[in-house]
Amino acid sequence: MFYTLFTDHPATRGETYFQHQRAALSYAAALFTAAFAALVHGLVPCLFETTASRTVARLQANMAARGNHGAPKPGPMSSMRLSESRRA
Repeated sequence: MFYTLFTDHPATRGETYFQHQRAALSYAAALFTAAFAALVHGLVPCLFETTASRTVARLQANMAARGNHGAPKPGPMSSMRLSESRRA
């Protein structure tokens, strides 16, 4: 049973534990980088103007290409731009 805690989910993705770990850790590293860029951008707006959004878009495209079966379906707000949501 303990073994299946580490292998069941990766198996649904057609991956071994270590393949899945590598992918997940690469996403984590990219997200940490994007978060840092967003933090710096919040303090100094002329720096990293598009880094965080480009990183998130690249990760989303990568996950979609990998066949992210567990991804939530886009809702009615998914196409709304951030500027539009701020006005609401």
